[in-house]
Amino acid sequence: MVVATVRERVDGPDIFSGERARTPSYAEIEVSIPPDSARQPGDVQWPRSVPGNPATDFVTTKLDDLTQDQAITWFHERVRRTPGRQALVFVHGYNQRFDDAVFRFAQIIHDSNAPVTPVLFTWPSRGSLLAYGYDRESTSFSRDSLERLLTFMAKDPNVGEISILAHSMGNVVTLEALRQMAIRNGRILPKIKYVMLAAPDVDVDVFYTVLGELGQPRPAFTLFVSQDDKALAVSKRVWGNIPRVGQIDPEQEPFRSEFERYNINVIDLTKLRTDDALNHGKFAASPQVVQAIGARLAQGQTMTDARVGVGERIISLTSDAAATVGTAAGLVIAAPMAVVDENTREHYGQHVKQLGNSVADTADSGRSTVAVPAAR
Repeated sequence: MVVATVRERVDGPDIFSGERARTPSYAEIEVSIPPDSARQPGDVQWPRSVPGNPATDFVTTKLDDLTQDQAITWFHERVRRTPGRQALVFVHGYNQRFDDAVFRFAQIIHDSNAPVTPVLFTWPSRGSLLAYGYDRESTSFSRDSLERLLTFMAKDPNVGEISILAHSMGNVVTLEALRQMAIRNGRILPKIKYVMLAAPDVDVDVFYTVLGELGQPRPAFTLFVSQDDKALAVSKRVWGNIPRVGQIDPEQEPFRSEFERYNINVIDLTKLRTDDALNHGKFAASPQVVQAIGARLAQGQTMTDARVGVGERIISLTSDAAATVGTAAGLVIAAPMAVVDENTREHYGQHVKQLGNSVADTADSGRSTVAVPAAR
């Protein structure tokens, strides 16, 4: 993958911190993923000791810093060789360290088997549950950088189309970047075809305002929601008891009418039961769902296009799916899905120091571990 970031580059084992950098950074990263016989799809196997065992662990096998020109060249050549000349941009959520974002995106790309050029945009998150305010302000800090990244991608003549997958607070920076692009150009640049918003930590009133400013035509939007999302329930209280988009019931008014008005496809994950105590990450750890996303990207169709039976496919492949309800906006699916969420940071935390140390430990041997520059 190519990585663009406005995280601060630091000396020492951590490489990229959660602090903000005014100068954009770029990198190329390769991640080795254990064979299917040694892992469950949807999971990230963190090394129990450094530098990690590629047979059982996710391991970063290559990390090359890139200049902006080198990053542009890498992307230009890679997307030219990609079927359909598609690119997928992943924007992570709140409470994510750099290595979290890299490994999670690698897992999504691998398990979905999506034929895309992977681009990670990682914004400054301190990776702490107590840094919610800092992370929130970092989304505003990063908005211009994401818009510039998407603009240069959309203007690359080798690009056929671009999809965006955003999670949690990453939806804030994504929507603000798209809004700014639309205001600047009169619409979102046409090569940006699909936008997938997973568990958006976004005020519903702000969401509708942004949608109204995106211009026409605009990308196909797919929204992943879950009414039992405990993280968004806390966020709702923090932000004046205004509903968060990722927690609404799409069958209730005024949401149903608004989604129909804006032609938003909605996937309702409420009935999904996972090991996620916060119910905040139900979009990437289910192999069936991730593979369905990959299939839709491969075929150039939206995730919830009823014509290709995506809803029926997910329901048939998941063990305790609920009913499927058609709406004018698309297909509302109450089916199991799961993905890593911020709660897993507690599990990851014990490994972060080891992963950072492994960068220094392996530097002399020519290998690097997770940590990369980002885009501004």
